[in-house]
Order: sequence, then structure tokens, then C-alpha cells
Amino acid sequence: MIEQLSFEDLKNKFNTNKNFKLGTYIVSGVIALVVLYFAYRQFIWGPANEKSNDGWWVALNYITKDSTDQAISVLIPFVKNNDGKTGGEIGQYLLATQYMKKGKYTAALDQLKSVDLEDTYISTLSIGLQGDCYNQMKKYNDALELYLEAADREDNEFTSPMFLFKAGLVCEELNKKSDAAAHYQRIKDDYPNYASTKTIDRYIARCATK
Repeated sequence: MIEQLSFEDLKNKFNTNKNFKLGTYIVSGVIALVVLYFAYRQFIWGPANEKSNDGWWVALNYITKDSTDQAISVLIPFVKNNDGKTGGEIGQYLLATQYMKKGKYTAALDQLKSVDLEDTYISTLSIGLQGDCYNQMKKYNDALELYLEAADREDNEFTSPMFLFKAGLVCEELNKKSDAAAHYQRIKDDYPNYASTKTIDRYIARCATK
């Protein structure tokens, strides 16, 4: 049975029982850490996290003007100062896209691999962009793996067929015609609107085994 202890009993046990005293300190420490963590999240990290979303708009303005170097110069310190915050993660994603524009695919990969967001599309696009980097570096097997991961991560009419299509093109580069045809066929069967815009039957036909 659980001991029913009065305040005086607890006080005496705390003063005379080393194990009880140690356990009390540990439990109190854990509780204190939990309280401090939630206080930090609510009163410090929360407002700072919200504020971090303001910063990447400056870089986005340069991006829309195709001012890649200016965007990079803004994003590098912004990402460093907002690491772990939502705005910082978005900044990393944007920085990666600008590195890709300049053909710096290794630098882009370093940013994309660290993007950690709950947003479904940006997280999925980050995986797919890694595939694009490897594709440009002619590391087709790595690209294929990432394209398929991105296609299957969250089924939708936008990212799924887009990355399946890229997977098909990479399979053709690898001379895996039957695999390419299977990806194109899946697009035709599951995403007819996208298939129509890409005239997908043409891609299926050229992968047909002769």
C-alpha cells in the first residue's frame, strides 16, 4: 500500500533518508525544468519565433527581382541568427534555392538537409529540391530516391505527380525504361490533370519495351 504521510512525516523522512532526499531533489529538478521550458516557449521563444517570420520577407523581395546575390547576402546572417525558429527554417529553404540558381548545389544541399518545418509543402519541396541538386550533379540514384520520397511523403495533386514525373525522367537517364514507364503510368492513373498538361502518353510510349 502507498504510505499516507503527513507533512511532518515527509519532513522527517526528507531529513533522515538520503535516498528519499535525493529522489526529492531529482523530481523537483525535473519539475522546475519543465516549468522553465514551458515558460521559455510561451514568453521568450514564442514571440521571438513569431518575429523571425518578419525577416525573410526582405530577402524574398530581392528574390522576386531576381537579385540573387543580394538575397544571399541578406539570408546568410538571417538564417544564422534565427536557427531553429520558423522564420530561420524558411530562410534556409530560400537560401538553398538561391544557391541552386548559382549552381552551388553542395551548399544548397547543406541548407535543405537542415530544414525542419511542420509545413507539409515546404518540407516536401525541400526533399524534392535535394533530388534536383543530385540530379544536376548527375548523381541520379540519389536523385531518384529523393524524388520518390517526396512524391510519396504527402499525397496531393501538386507535389506527388511533379516528383513522380522527375523520377521518371531520372529513370530514363539510368536506362530503367520499365521503371520510368511505371512512374508515368501512375501519373496518368492517379493524377489525370497533371498527366494532361504533360501529355504523359508520349512519355509512356517512348519507354515502351520494343
